[in-house]
Amino acid sequence: MPQTRLQNIIYTIIMAIIMVYGMIVYNVALSTGGVTNATFGMALHELPIMAPIAMILEYFIVEKLATKLAFTVVRPTDRPQVITYAISTMIVCIMCPTMSLIATLLFKTPSFGTWVQTWGMNMPMALIWQLLFAGPLTRLIFRTIFRKQLAESAAEKH
Repeated sequence: MPQTRLQNIIYTIIMAIIMVYGMIVYNVALSTGGVTNATFGMALHELPIMAPIAMILEYFIVEKLATKLAFTVVRPTDRPQVITYAISTMIVCIMCPTMSLIATLLFKTPSFGTWVQTWGMNMPMALIWQLLFAGPLTRLIFRTIFRKQLAESAAEKH
């Protein structure tokens, strides 16, 4: 969806904040035994640490790698939605173990077992959160912000 470098940076920021916040809420809920109103506030404490890490990883490393991996499964001629979901899935497959490792090192007693457990607990939620909520919400926000530019770009192609 992003057409320019600036749009890509903004898209990455929006996605990282939504994705990271949702996953932090989930992990806080796991560690506290459930979701309460306080869970959402507690999650805000880790967001300034984890969101910039996710933004940098996504923008400079993961996006390109995930796109290459996705195109081992889909073709450029496939429907755009199929390509979007393939890339999103590959992003989760790379980001989830990476961010789980970083969170384990920063917020838990680090060990290989703790990382594997964190990754295992996060993977199903990360995939569901990305495909059903964070991805569609990010695309909606992005299209709303860049409605005029995206319309102009589409008009130029036709």
